[in-house]
Amino acid sequence: MQTLYAGESIAHVILVTVILGGAAAWLSGRAIALAWRRQWQVILAGLALGAAARFFHFALFEGELLSAASYALDTLLFLVVGLIAWRATRTRQMLRQYPWLYARSGPLSWREIRQEIPG
Repeated sequence: MQTLYAGESIAHVILVTVILGGAAAWLSGRAIALAWRRQWQVILAGLALGAAARFFHFALFEGELLSAASYALDTLLFLVVGLIAWRATRTRQMLRQYPWLYARSGPLSWREIRQEIPG
């Protein structure tokens, strides 16, 4: 932990990266899905959030601004959270928008309902 976030306490890392950054990543993934945008846009948002988190660590807690390892770890967390939020929101959208076509098959997935054609 000391090599990743040199000079910062664990409380600072949890506050900025996990709580604030994780919430921002969740809301970004959700907003992108609600706008029916593609999944790759969550990746762009995660990269930007990683840079913003590094800046907050630097500006608020005198952390290292250009730390590649810290940026990579922060960004990875934001990507995972954002993509899970995107998928969960997309699943809810598909089930709400097309209830006659899809049924829930898990928390992050749906399946096609097989309809028998009377013949």
